[in-house]
Amino acid sequence: MRRQAPRALDSALDGLVAQLRPATTLARVQEAWPRAVGPALSAETEPVSERRGTVTVSCRSAVWAQELQMMSTELLANVNRVMEEGFGASAVDSLRFVAAGRGGRSVRRR
Repeated sequence: MRRQAPRALDSALDGLVAQLRPATTLARVQEAWPRAVGPALSAETEPVSERRGTVTVSCRSAVWAQELQMMSTELLANVNRVMEEGFGASAVDSLRFVAAGRGGRSVRRR
């Protein structure tokens, strides 16, 4: 058996990271969410489900849900841009914001 030449660590890690990437759309959105919306909004929200291209985002309050629904076009563009950069594809058609405890799980404490 012949030994392979050593590979650079960064190329070996790139292959490993690609294999470990989340497989579901929701998992990819959850990974991209903090970069797409920023730390302030990420602390108040959490993507909790995805169905047929619509991601439901649980918000800490009804006020947050209403405010973010009005910003949904911009946030959707950011999510799809970050997903395209990180995963090579975007699969989110719309965002639905709900107050914690209504139609989604509660926002986890950070």
